[in-house]
Amino acid sequence: MAKVKSKYVCQNCGYETAGYLGKCPECGSWGSFVEEIDAPSAKSENEILDSNPPMKLSQIEMNSEIRLSTNISEFDRVLGGGIVQGSLILIAGDPGIGKSTILLQTSGELCNAGKKVLYVSAEESASQVKLRAERLGVKSDNLYIYPQTNLELIKKNIEALKPDLVIVDSIQAIYTSQIQSSAGSVSQIRECCNSLMGTAKSENISIIVIGHVTKEGNIAGPKVLEHMVDTVIQFEGDKYKTYRILRSIKNRFGNTSEVGIFEMGAKGLKEVLNPSQLFLKEYSQTQTPGSTIIVTNEGTRPLLVEIQALVGTTPYPAPRRVANGVDTGRVLQILAVLEKRIGLNLSKQDVYVNVIGGIDVDEPAADLGIALAIVTCVRDVVFDLSTAIVGELGLSGEIRAVNHIEKRITEAQKLGFKRIIIPDANDVQEKFEGIEVIKIRRILEAITKGITK
Repeated sequence: MAKVKSKYVCQNCGYETAGYLGKCPECGSWGSFVEEIDAPSAKSENEILDSNPPMKLSQIEMNSEIRLSTNISEFDRVLGGGIVQGSLILIAGDPGIGKSTILLQTSGELCNAGKKVLYVSAEESASQVKLRAERLGVKSDNLYIYPQTNLELIKKNIEALKPDLVIVDSIQAIYTSQIQSSAGSVSQIRECCNSLMGTAKSENISIIVIGHVTKEGNIAGPKVLEHMVDTVIQFEGDKYKTYRILRSIKNRFGNTSEVGIFEMGAKGLKEVLNPSQLFLKEYSQTQTPGSTIIVTNEGTRPLLVEIQALVGTTPYPAPRRVANGVDTGRVLQILAVLEKRIGLNLSKQDVYVNVIGGIDVDEPAADLGIALAIVTCVRDVVFDLSTAIVGELGLSGEIRAVNHIEKRITEAQKLGFKRIIIPDANDVQEKFEGIEVIKIRRILEAITKGITK
């Protein structure tokens, strides 16, 4: 196959050159040259044939089996109900987080359902993939392992096998012979992904590609990679914890607010169907100051997690403020409200706030729980262990409304909590049995109603 002519173009000023340059002679920028393929001459209008004329929405027919169920409910939840046929999905995450593991498990489930899967391993040999498959208990004659990095050969085998699902591990290791740069470069990633997208749409084959991440946690490669694909899924987790969170960042066929939670074990990833129990299983039943239970939302799913605070006198002129699992800026704002509105002097106190279990809580509905954990630790009193908390703390000390309040109350009720403190601004229509709903307007009300007598 003859190589297509290419050129290098500066992304800042558009300067073109035949070879790569570290510094642009036109604008002086460094590392701005990207390889581009010279497009062939355009056809005349008479030579262009449109095989897909415009159609009315009512005339478009849909296949009854438009989605493939992975038989892994947490994965299906994030995908919006399953893998859409003809879609291109990107899964990214830190090294060793479990990307290859979950896709190999998914391959096994689909093969057991009679589907044909092609697993393209660009970073491991076939024997290495089989070794992992045996550990995970994946055995099927419908699973084809293909260790290959050349895009043209991969597409040739896709056309020959006609699989229901193709997994490419990973997109950064794939290269096309039409571009001279090495695999993993911006131009290679862009062209390979664009070619795989064309194959997925034309052959109506679902393709999942694995993507690397940078040290900052962003998906490696050009940003256009995320624009090309139909779905972007981020695999998150803490290397010191066993649980993993599958989060949808972009989904053209489903809700982007859904998350799936898994637990990593010796035999792969196991679904966590009741995540609140997971995060509360180490919750001490001993009455301890500085500990509260909040009801947070991961997507549309309510979770109960424990917040702990530790406050102590500092020997240094500048006290420390350390937050794990919550935004440090949010904690500083809560401390300012506590000092101004209830007269809590923390100017000479170190403050540590931690979310138990390693989960990150981003929503402001956790403000009230953080504030009460700090207050109980400072005053050395215990917050009622059977009371859950939810509410956003305003700068004037008021408690503001939060979303999905009925779901939060129901989740607390299911886990045996007797009371829940919510903002007075939330209008709760449903009547709940077995749990007392306490509405408050100010931070002082929460303190007086939540402290154990």
